[in-house]
Amino acid sequence: MNGKQAAGERALDYIEDGMVVGLGTGSTVFYFLQALSKKVAEGLQVTGVVTSIQTAKLAEELNIPLMDLNDVKVIDVCVDGADEIYTESGHIYGIKGGGGALLFEKLVAETAKMRIWIADDAKVVSHLGAFGLPVEVVQFGYMQVFQQLTAKGYAPKQRLNEDDTPYTTDSGNYLLDLQFEPITDPISLATELKMMTGVVEHGLFNDITEVTIIADATGSAMVTEI
Repeated sequence: MNGKQAAGERALDYIEDGMVVGLGTGSTVFYFLQALSKKVAEGLQVTGVVTSIQTAKLAEELNIPLMDLNDVKVIDVCVDGADEIYTESGHIYGIKGGGGALLFEKLVAETAKMRIWIADDAKVVSHLGAFGLPVEVVQFGYMQVFQQLTAKGYAPKQRLNEDDTPYTTDSGNYLLDLQFEPITDPISLATELKMMTGVVEHGLFNDITEVTIIADATGSAMVTEI
């Protein structure tokens, strides 16, 4: 069992019958969904709210019941991965969006009463920023945002598909990945980016989780609750 699988399966400890569960996106969440589907097949009653088209397809294949976020008043718990995780003085900061789902992931996370991040230990860092910070921008005039970010010294790179066409998110936006480190003040940077016209969302997730489940290659998992 690898770290991702161990972390994903450990998250089942927080799932109870009758819950509405936010279903994240990514390779670690894949293992959580597989484990959750087995419990559903055994009779566990849950309803999932997805964070991407990719997750929706997988959940449907695994026979996990789904509902739309617009039809949900509250999500009991959201389980998702992260690209970087940094903990300091009782605060958990992270970068998400490597899979392109940051907008939907943040919408679902902010609707949840409890947020859980699952990851292998390679995602735990001493500071944020080595992983490119995704910024989701509207297509119209996106080069204006690109130029502003460049002027700030944030070295944006437009995310492309394998055929070099622009990558588009599930909501039809472009992604600019900022190339700089370290991020010394994620709170201020998050505010700065969100205030820029044309920016839809950014991949900084500051204090948007209460539990981290980090597992190593042996399958040993460490749970931290804030």
